[in-house]
Amino acid sequence: MKTQKNSELIEGTFGLMKPVKDFLPKPKDLILKEDQVKVTLKLTHKSLTFFKRTAAQHKASYQVMIRRLLDYYVAQQ
Repeated sequence: MKTQKNSELIEGTFGLMKPVKDFLPKPKDLILKEDQVKVTLKLTHKSLTFFKRTAAQHKASYQVMIRRLLDYYVAQQ
């Protein structure tokens, strides 16, 4: 990839692209309590394993971590 002079555009696979700031939080920052609504959600085994393993390392709930990740995403939109 090449960066264009005097611009934030980067030459990429699909032409000129603008870099997007990394707004996703670290897994440890996803552990907080808030009001909640119960839903059913299907996840890939890989994603669920990641959240369960990370939550166990921080002695937290994987459901709370997933909820916080979604909240961070929504706040950036």
